[in-house]
Amino acid sequence: MNTIDPSAQTTLSPHQLQTIRRQAEELEGVFLNMLTKEMFASIKGNETVGGGGFGEETWRSMQSEQLANTMAQNGGIGLADDLMSQMITLQEAANTSRDLTSSNMIASSGVYGK
Repeated sequence: MNTIDPSAQTTLSPHQLQTIRRQAEELEGVFLNMLTKEMFASIKGNETVGGGGFGEETWRSMQSEQLANTMAQNGGIGLADDLMSQMITLQEAANTSRDLTSSNMIASSGVYGK
């Protein structure tokens, strides 16, 4: 897993940043899984070591999933980094919006509820 730069200007906690990093890597893993499945689908059964068949199709599916997850966890193709920066921006905007809504509710809950 890539380290998160603690000097980066953000209002999110380290735990939130780690959660976002994990989610971004999982999304990149899903994308890479789709790519590797398509790559393996282009291999004909008689060109493989197993000779084709249902068992090999099942094995190839698991292999592509593991390959994709390993690639994503070890830097991938950079998609997780891009996703993470966008997810941080969205989370900070949501936090700001929630904080503004909370402060407006407190300010408007005076004696007359206005």
